[in-house]
Amino acid sequence: MSLETCKPGTIAAWGGEETPLAFGAAQVPIVQSAPFAYPDIDSWLDVALLRADGHIYSRNTNPTVDVFEEKIRLLEQGEAATSFASGMAAISNTLFTFARPGDRIVSISDSYGGTSKLFLEFLPQMGVEVELVETGDGDALDAAIARGCRIVYLETPTNPTLKIIDLERAITSAKRAGAISIVDNTFATPINQNPILLGADLVVHSATKFLGGHDDAMGGALVGSAELVRQVYHYREITGGNLGAFQAYLLLRGMKTLELRVARQNETALAMARYLSAHPKVEQVFYPGLESHVAHDIAARQMRGFGGVLSFSVGDDFDATKRFLNALKLAHRAASLGSVNTLAGPPCTTSHVECSAEERAQLGIPETLVRYSCGIEAFEDLRDDVAAALDRV
Repeated sequence: MSLETCKPGTIAAWGGEETPLAFGAAQVPIVQSAPFAYPDIDSWLDVALLRADGHIYSRNTNPTVDVFEEKIRLLEQGEAATSFASGMAAISNTLFTFARPGDRIVSISDSYGGTSKLFLEFLPQMGVEVELVETGDGDALDAAIARGCRIVYLETPTNPTLKIIDLERAITSAKRAGAISIVDNTFATPINQNPILLGADLVVHSATKFLGGHDDAMGGALVGSAELVRQVYHYREITGGNLGAFQAYLLLRGMKTLELRVARQNETALAMARYLSAHPKVEQVFYPGLESHVAHDIAARQMRGFGGVLSFSVGDDFDATKRFLNALKLAHRAASLGSVNTLAGPPCTTSHVECSAEERAQLGIPETLVRYSCGIEAFEDLRDDVAAALDRV
C-alpha cells in the first residue's frame, strides 16, 4: 500500500515512517548530531556530490527532520518539502528566494502581521514593489495580478479576521501572469484544505500552530513544486534558518493526532461562532463556517472543514475587550493558536503585535477584536466560560 493514496489520518500517523526506523525504533529517533561522520573520504564525497543518500551537517539535512518534511509533503500532496526554524522563517525565506529588486508582489491586505511587516517594510527596502489588495475583492486582485508580478502571495482563512480568498480564481490569474503562487495554509491545515490541489505552486505553514498542536515546539514548512522547493532549500541552507532535530521530533509527535484534533476544533469553533452570533454583547463574529459569512460559499467549496479559529468584537472600546479576556478561565492569554488548549488574545498582542495601532487600522483590524483559538476541551465548558466572561463586559 502506498501512503500517497491513504487518508489524511493515516498519513499523519505513518507519513515518512513506513520504512523501518533506525535501531528498530517504533517512533522516530531524535538524531541530535550536528555533523555526520564517514569511514572514508570517497563515501563522504559521494554524499556531498549527491551521488548517494546521506547527511553531512544538520543545517542542511537531518534524519529526524527528513521524516517531518516527508509527512507534511504527503499531507499537502506536493512534490517536495523543506523546513525551517519558524513559520516566519518559512515565509521570509520563500519570499527572499524569489523576490529581486524591481520585482513586484501582489498580496492581500489581511495577511498575518509578520508577513505584513515584510510587505510594508523589509521588501520595499530591497527595491521590491508590493501591492496589497483589499481582501475578498476578487476583481481587484485579478486586475492587480494582470498588471504583472513575480509573486502572488495568499492567505486563507486570514489571520485574524478569517476572510476567505477564492484560491482557484487567484491562482488561475497568477498562472496567466506567469507568477509564482504561494499560499499560507496555517489556519486551514492540510486536513481542511489543500491549495496545491487547487493549483498553488507553494504552500507555507507555521508548524508551531496546528501541526505541532501542543505549544511546545516552533517550526515552519514549505511544500510544492520540486524545483521551487529546491531553490528555497538552497537559500535556507546558506542563511541557516533550519529546523532542529528535537523540534522536528516534537512536531512529529503532535502531527500523529492532527486529524483527530482538527476535527474536534472544527466542530467546537463552529458551535462557538453560532453561540456568539446570537449573543447581545458580541458585535460581530468572523468565521467562514457561518452561513452569514460573506464568503461562506467559497469556503464551503474549497475547504473540507472551517478551522479551529474564530474572531469576534467585544464591547465598544479596548477596556471592555480587556475585561472579557481577563475574565476567561479556560483560555491561555497567549500569542499562538492551534493548540490542544484554547488560546485567546487581541491583535495588538497576537497576530499583529509587530504593527502599530495605525498600521492595524490601515489593515482593517479593530482593536476590540478577540482571536479565539479553540482547543480540544468540551464545547459546553468553553461556552460557559465565554458566557461568564461576557457578563463582565
